[in-house]
Amino acid sequence: MEKQRILVTVKTYPTLSTKYGETVCTAGVREDGSWIRLYPVPFRRLNEQEKYKKYDWVECGLVRHKADPRPESYRPVDSAELTRVAHMDTKDDWRERRRLLLDTCSVYDRMEVLIAAAKANALSLAIFKPTDLKDFYWRRDERDWDEHRLAQMRAMHAQGDLFDEDSWRRTFKVIPKLPYSFHYRFMDVTGKDRNLQILDWEIGALFWNCLRSSGGDEPAALEKVKARYWTDFATRDLHLFLGTTQQFHQRAPNPWVIIGVLPIPHQRQGELL
Repeated sequence: MEKQRILVTVKTYPTLSTKYGETVCTAGVREDGSWIRLYPVPFRRLNEQEKYKKYDWVECGLVRHKADPRPESYRPVDSAELTRVAHMDTKDDWRERRRLLLDTCSVYDRMEVLIAAAKANALSLAIFKPTDLKDFYWRRDERDWDEHRLAQMRAMHAQGDLFDEDSWRRTFKVIPKLPYSFHYRFMDVTGKDRNLQILDWEIGALFWNCLRSSGGDEPAALEKVKARYWTDFATRDLHLFLGTTQQFHQRAPNPWVIIGVLPIPHQRQGELL
């Protein structure tokens, strides 16, 4: 099977699956600007040589995900063959990222267009340009994973094949659940207010890092997260990577969530030529 080449732009915060264990939804774009979703990928079980970062080019054999009807959803034929082959850096004022993500990919500015496309099962991944950021906020969430789901997952994945490489099972610990959900409120080009939850890996990792640097002070950690996603990113030409969840795709009034951010620097006038 011919391998596909994908630029990784999104990794969501890990979730628990009784079928797949702890999984990460990875999304990215091909060189022609078309989107692809990789699921499941047991990202934290990969060794350091195999793990990929945002804006890495990866190659892997892929097949359509039969259990996921969203048009961009694929699964790796073999996660162990998911290979990093290059990295797209930010040289020349993010030239290559601008070329692929802002010039080659479609960039949307109307949520109604995306909602209609999701309901028609024509689209479940997109780049969106908010017209005006209004707020960044958080809400309290459950502090622990659902015990029943966690027990089911552990029971299923405790039964490893003795002839398989399963040393990860002896040391692997489930990632802590985020005790808060994070959200952006913004306007699209029509002037309508939108509120979307942010589910990307980076905001979860940032919260835990800020909590450690704040000595366990959650309010202080949350303000540090806000300083990044509100104070810092608001000074940039912020674009959002959006995706629909399988559960609400084609069902919810608005099935879209924020699965990543693209805080690209504003171009100076002389660089537009």
